[in-house]
Amino acid sequence: MRDYERLLPDLELVPLLRGATVHHAEDREKHLYFPAAGIVSRICVTESGASAEFALTGSEGVIGVASFLGGESTPSQAVVLSAGYAYRLRVDRLKGEFERDSPLARLLLRYTLALIAQTGQIAVCNRHHSLEQQLCRWILSCLDRLPSNELTATQEVIAALLGVRREGVTEAAGRLQAAGLIHYGRGHIVILDRARVQARACECYAVVQREYDRLLCRENVTGEAGGHATWQRTVRVDQHHRHPELV
Repeated sequence: MRDYERLLPDLELVPLLRGATVHHAEDREKHLYFPAAGIVSRICVTESGASAEFALTGSEGVIGVASFLGGESTPSQAVVLSAGYAYRLRVDRLKGEFERDSPLARLLLRYTLALIAQTGQIAVCNRHHSLEQQLCRWILSCLDRLPSNELTATQEVIAALLGVRREGVTEAAGRLQAAGLIHYGRGHIVILDRARVQARACECYAVVQREYDRLLCRENVTGEAGGHATWQRTVRVDQHHRHPELV
């Protein structure tokens, strides 16, 4: 809480509009973005225009890790998948947190390890598992970062994120719908039976979740009970009082 109060005057509320780019490839990252609601997709795009997602970030994480790892930029881009809002913090303001080895600085490094784990597991998943398994893993990962059992994404968007043909997404989603696991239409996916969706997913979803739980449990950083999202939850509570129209 003390870390949050110290940084509060420097936190700037910004909207996350669906489809907006938080940062482009090779952009110097001058801010960190702490999503309080919404999902940001991290994407790599080839010279031919083909793309693939390698990570998702919601209120459990931060956008802009290159800024505190010393690289300043990355060859990937961050695009808003599900609308929400975030708190933005200048990179130069964060330097003091690392100099004093604050709990926030340690938490950011642990989050980076979790992000690396997610990236590696998605690479394995895209290479070795069926499209239906990939789609289930992706749906579950999105649901974990949303307040409901519904998400908005067209087949074209999903295909671009998974790096596959749209027809493959159509077939995989059709099988899940025929089995009564989801309802999919007009770019909206409603999950009807999460347990069965998870049963059809590969092990990659569970592997990533275990690693996030292991690394981002707050007691690993401060010795206190609670989840990594404590800081973001505090932000959201404060946000509700100051800007109720945004929550």
